Amino acid sequence: MVKETRISLKNLGKINPESIEDYIDAGGYKVLENSVSRHHVEIIDEMLNSSLRGRGGAGFSAGLKEKFTSESCLRCEQKYLICNADEGEPGTFKDRIIMESDPHLLLEGMLIAAYGIGASKAYVYIRGEYYKSIEMVQKAIDSARQKGFIGKNIFGSVFSVDVEIRLGAGSYLCGEELTLLESLEGKRGYPRIKPPFPAEKGLFGYPTLVNNVETLATIPTIVGKGSEWYTKLGTKESPGTKIFTISGDVAKPGFFEVELGTTLRDLIFGLAGGMKGDKKLKAILLGGAAGTFVDESVLDTPTGFDSLKEKGATLGSGAIIVLGEDKSIPDVTRSILEFFKHESCGKCVPCRVGTDRLARMINEINDGNYKGESGLDDMIYEAEYMAKTSLCPLGQSPILPLQSLKRYFNDQF
Repeated sequence: MVKETRISLKNLGKINPESIEDYIDAGGYKVLENSVSRHHVEIIDEMLNSSLRGRGGAGFSAGLKEKFTSESCLRCEQKYLICNADEGEPGTFKDRIIMESDPHLLLEGMLIAAYGIGASKAYVYIRGEYYKSIEMVQKAIDSARQKGFIGKNIFGSVFSVDVEIRLGAGSYLCGEELTLLESLEGKRGYPRIKPPFPAEKGLFGYPTLVNNVETLATIPTIVGKGSEWYTKLGTKESPGTKIFTISGDVAKPGFFEVELGTTLRDLIFGLAGGMKGDKKLKAILLGGAAGTFVDESVLDTPTGFDSLKEKGATLGSGAIIVLGEDKSIPDVTRSILEFFKHESCGKCVPCRVGTDRLARMINEINDGNYKGESGLDDMIYEAEYMAKTSLCPLGQSPILPLQSLKRYFNDQF
């Protein structure tokens, strides 16, 4: 049976998350102390060599993001680091676990990344409904500031940085980095047109690094143990570990951190205890609403950014929603498309009109009132137009689950 390999969750259940002394006794902030005595380029090189890909869903190189931000506008008086903790993807709750079980690990990762890019200000943008996470991260910030790990001349170096929490207001769209920046600036959560990207022109027009909670929580281990150690975990194209959140028709729903390359079969039928009530597996939704449906033929495919892509699937945020034989695929599709309609900000016409049209189409299909020849094909046509013309990932997302439904569950429609 597959076993967990914990990096982002390494202190879970071992320390009191509210005690900075417990974290320090477990080796906490030692990597930060060593990092500020090194040249910042060494930190970025370590991240580049680790091949860590962002754990928020997009899978972009974390090292390249740091490099671009560090090298952007060398004479700028200000650079920012943003921790994206606006965890709004349905089925995803990994970031909440990190913030509530080991907030100092996240904070240390943020401070190391801030040093690497030369940022003097950092924000944690937390989903407003995450009350416990907000409380735990704020306590961690306060205690780290008292110890001198946040503030001026950290560990006697020239590095100075301040950290603050900002709260999201429940918008799914603000999980997208450019929309998040708009919200942080006190504006309505509307997407920006890109380029420029945050590394060039981010918060208040200055170079900004935006990383996910899980990504930042991995940094202390990578910098502490070295990229060579880290790349021995996982697969060649997707090194390291990933937290998967498994819910739905399984016996033991929960969160599990394993090496990438672990199969869905090991995750669902091993760690999650198999199907609940001896139901038969019907479908798996990977990556939440903006993810992809697969069937049992994908169970033995190694989890990874590229290996799943070959199967027309996506790793996304690591959410795995398991659907048993009694679940209706069209009903689940209706829920997803209604969700996109509800969360569309309405700024751009393709998304505003398209999400509404898709929701109406699936309702007509499910109610037996659709007049076209192939409802699924018609929805895919609509979603493809949206993907090519929408401003942000929300309008570009419906095509993913719909295309996967065509590939694996066309007969359900």
